Amino acid sequence: MAVEREKFYECEVKRRRVKATGGYEPFWKVKMIADALVDNDTEFRCKSCGGPLKVFRRNIENAPPPHVEHKLKSDSEYCAAGMHFLKATDGREARPSQSPVH
Repeated sequence: MAVEREKFYECEVKRRRVKATGGYEPFWKVKMIADALVDNDTEFRCKSCGGPLKVFRRNIENAPPPHVEHKLKSDSEYCAAGMHFLKATDGREARPSQSPVH
C-alpha cells in the first residue's frame, strides 16, 4: 500500500531587491516550485505557515512534477494547507510554524 504524501507545487522563495537607500534587502516571493528550480532558488518556506520545506526535484518519467512538503510533521499538523491539518477531526486551529524560516 502506498503512503500518502503531502505535495505543494507553490511556495515562498527568498529573493533580494535593491533598496531605495542602496544595497540589497531580502524578501519572500511566491513561486511555482518548477520555476524556482529553473531560477536556481535555494531558500524555500511554506507560504501558509512559514515553516521549512523539503524539495523533491524528480525528473523521472511517470513521477510527480517537482514539489515540496513540510520537513516537520508538527508544521503539517497545524498549517492551514498541511495534509495532517486538513485530515484532523479534533477542531485544531492553524498556527504559524514553531520553527519558521526567516
